[in-house]
Amino acid sequence: MKLTVYEQSQVFDELASEWNDLLKRSATDAIFCTWEWQSAWWQTYDAGKLWVVACRDDDGRLIGIAPWFIQPKEGESVVRTIGCVDVTDYVDLIIDHDHIDAVLDEFAGFLVNHRDAYDRVNLCNIPETSPTYALFVDKLKARGLDAKVELQEVCPVIKLPGTWDEYLDSLDKKQRGEIRRKLRRAEGEGDIEWYIVGREHDQNAEFDRFLDLMAASHPEKREFLNDPKNLAFFKCILPLMAAQGWLKLSFLKVNGTAAATYCDFDYNNQILVYNSGLDPNAYAQLSPGIVLLSYNIRAAIETGHSVFDFLRGNETYKYRMGGQDTRVYMLLAQ
Repeated sequence: MKLTVYEQSQVFDELASEWNDLLKRSATDAIFCTWEWQSAWWQTYDAGKLWVVACRDDDGRLIGIAPWFIQPKEGESVVRTIGCVDVTDYVDLIIDHDHIDAVLDEFAGFLVNHRDAYDRVNLCNIPETSPTYALFVDKLKARGLDAKVELQEVCPVIKLPGTWDEYLDSLDKKQRGEIRRKLRRAEGEGDIEWYIVGREHDQNAEFDRFLDLMAASHPEKREFLNDPKNLAFFKCILPLMAAQGWLKLSFLKVNGTAAATYCDFDYNNQILVYNSGLDPNAYAQLSPGIVLLSYNIRAAIETGHSVFDFLRGNETYKYRMGGQDTRVYMLLAQ
C-alpha cells in the first residue's frame, strides 16, 4: 500500500473523481463525508493545516482517505476530521469495506510515525456502526498511543414503517392524539400550503427565505448566522446539495405566509433533518413546525424511505415524534 499526504486544498481537485466512488464502497457512507460537503466545509472554514492522508493499493486504486487537518487550539496542535464539529453530524475515515483492517493499520502507523506533528488526536462525530469506533482505537493502543472512545452525543432516528397509520400506531396514545389534533386544527383553520423546493421554484429566493426563518426561530440561531463564515457555509452548501438532488427544503405556508421550514437531506434512502426555521409571530397557535414535520415524515414514508434521522441532539420533540437514540462517539488519542 502507498500513503500520500496532502497539505494543500488542491487535494479536493486531485481526488474529486475518486472521492465519492470510494465513499460508496465504504462502511460509513454519510452525506457529510461526500466530496461536496468536505470541500465546501474546508473552503469556508479553513480551520488549520490540511493533513489529508490517501491510501492506494498496489494497483493504484484509492482504498482509503483520512480527511484530517491539524488545528491550533490553546497552544496545542490537534488532529481533527474535516467537518468537525458544529455544522456536521457524521464524519469518519473513508475506507473500502474490503480493506478496512489493512487501511486502519496504515492510518494508525501513520499517526505514530508522525507523532512530532501534533499533540493529540480528537476525531469527532463517529457513528456507532463505524469500524473506526470499533477497531481503530485498539490499533492505536497497540502502537503505544493512549487512545479511547467517549460518547459524544445521541442521534434520535425513526425506523419508518410502510404506512402513515402504522407510524402513528407506533407512538404513544397521547402523542398520536396530539399529532392528529394539530393536523386537523391547522387544516381546518388555515389555508395550508406545504411544498418541497424544486426546479420550478426560484431556488435562491427560497434559500434566503429559509435562512430568514432560521434566524427568526431562536436567538442562538440568529447569532450563529451572524457569523460570516457560518452564513457563507449555508449559502454554499444549500445549492451544492440541491444540485446533487440531496436537498429536501420544505415550507409550510399558512394563508400565504411562510410560517415554518425544514432543511432536510435525502441520502441513501434516508431523510436527515439538518436544520429548521420558524416565524414565532406567524400562526403559532396552529403549531406550524409540528405540522410541517408531520407532513415531512408522512412524505418520507410514502416515498419508501427507510429512516428519518433527526441527527445530533436530544431535543424533546424528537422523542415525541418517535425517535430512538443512536450514538456518535469521539476518539481521543495522544
